Amino acid sequence: MRALDFAARVARAPALHRQTAASRAIPCRASSGAAAETSLQPFHLAFPVRDLDEAREFYGGKLGCPEGRSADTWVDYSLFGHQIVCHHVKGYSAAASRNAVDGDPVPVPHWGLALRVDQFHDLAARVRASGIAFEIEPHLRFKGQPGEQWTMFFTDDSGNALEFKAMTNPDNLFAKYHVDC
Repeated sequence: MRALDFAARVARAPALHRQTAASRAIPCRASSGAAAETSLQPFHLAFPVRDLDEAREFYGGKLGCPEGRSADTWVDYSLFGHQIVCHHVKGYSAAASRNAVDGDPVPVPHWGLALRVDQFHDLAARVRASGIAFEIEPHLRFKGQPGEQWTMFFTDDSGNALEFKAMTNPDNLFAKYHVDC
């Protein structure tokens, strides 16, 4: 029954958090090398946080992710139709290294989503309005190259780094080429 409750909540979630099967369709290469069309399935990501109330304020309050199931030690959310789960780990504080990418000190590890350009700008405005500090301000990266994309980085209250990006040409998300950073 709780899984049905979560599915019902996701179905009622604002359009910002839902994708249709058609918008998730990506070209995929079959083992024979022939191109095949497939729908991208929602991913599941579980990660540590130091405090569930902080996580609820950040993911549910500031980012507006609909809350799903929860227990005393974890809570899950729909992030654009994907399931993310915040697990309480007492004393947790993320540590990140930095790696230069197109002139930016990118925090590693990090996770996030590749969005449409309109979704990216809507999310950037929501993040800015909520008072979340950007680690890397929203900007265009790899201008004029196959990997041209909008990108932004910010952290949650536990220090977990998130990147959201939007390819200016979505067909280039998996384009193979060498980048000189």
